[in-house]
Amino acid sequence: MNTDAMRPGSCGEAPAEEPAMSPLLRVRRISGYGVVVAVTPYLLIKIFWTFGLFLPHERMGENSWRAINAATALLAAVAVLSAMAFGRPWGERLPAWLVALPVWVGTGLLVPVVFLAPVLGPAAMARDEQAGAGDLWAYEQMLVMVSLVGIGIGLPLGLAGYAKARWPEALGGPTDYAERPGSTRQLQISLAGLVAAGSILLGVTKLYWATGGTLGIDPALRDERDMWWHLLSFSTGAWALAGAWGLLVLTTRRGSRRFLLPMAAAWISSGTLFSKPPTTACPPRAPTRSPLLSTRWRRY
Repeated sequence: MNTDAMRPGSCGEAPAEEPAMSPLLRVRRISGYGVVVAVTPYLLIKIFWTFGLFLPHERMGENSWRAINAATALLAAVAVLSAMAFGRPWGERLPAWLVALPVWVGTGLLVPVVFLAPVLGPAAMARDEQAGAGDLWAYEQMLVMVSLVGIGIGLPLGLAGYAKARWPEALGGPTDYAERPGSTRQLQISLAGLVAAGSILLGVTKLYWATGGTLGIDPALRDERDMWWHLLSFSTGAWALAGAWGLLVLTTRRGSRRFLLPMAAAWISSGTLFSKPPTTACPPRAPTRSPLLSTRWRRY
């Protein structure tokens, strides 16, 4: 008997086909690798600045700026590791908090940037050019913006695919489901109501300021409000209101039949308010007249 004809891959039998990659795993891997590609320029620039190389202005050589750049370089490295965990089998064996916590902070920081970058990015470059920043900084800042937008898009998509594979109930199903004995739903609704009330108050205040309101702002600082200030205030207010809506829907189970949209709103909003406190959108105590006008952007 010719045993070769019985072996897979021999001339007597077609080679066994490898199992096709699921669409979910493909999304996870593409998003994860996309984040790695996007964050690499940002990480390299931050490393260079930490060591005093290619600085757009001599003030960025100060120890305080080097510490900021070193911290953001560390965050970029964490983003790379998190993105790699999304697409590799070992990522599903990591503790949940080790994956969720850095991505929660990262999405809170960067998802709003995706919407603000088309306006604030060019505005920052124009302000720095008018203030006399070096030509090299324009290219550096462009790389930073592209990296931030890429991470802001890739991290949430990678996490969504990762969570769907590891915790299918986290991104699917209806908001209304049967209660188990001993449920704490009433406590959840009460606590969510308190948090939502604070978020609504913050959101309404920020939107009022963003549209030109002055009540509650120091009169000496009103002239310092510029497009940056108004857009950042609007972004904070909008995400605060979105988070309040998502939290109330998840706890009261009214307003949306599906789980994903309110969960995403609450996730991004809470990460935004945690990673960028509301005070970050307040005007500075004194006007800045140096080539570092757009420091709020550069500290990302």
